[in-house]
Amino acid sequence: MKAAARRLNFMIKADLAEEFEAVVPAGMRSKVVNEALARELAFLRRRQATEKLKKLRKKMPLVTAKEIVTAIYADRTRP
Repeated sequence: MKAAARRLNFMIKADLAEEFEAVVPAGMRSKVVNEALARELAFLRRRQATEKLKKLRKKMPLVTAKEIVTAIYADRTRP
């Protein structure tokens, strides 16, 4: 089943709108905008997650690579 669509009203720079209309056929414009917006939102979510991890990293104690490998090995070999 197709997801419901919503009509949104927002502004786009005139030169960008002109190029968009010239390059993208009328029947494809919604699809192009939806795909571009989905990619941008995924990028923003990844960036937000990275910032959270950077802040968390500052609060956590330093761990050596050997300690990480040992912990992973112990977790993988547990019953």
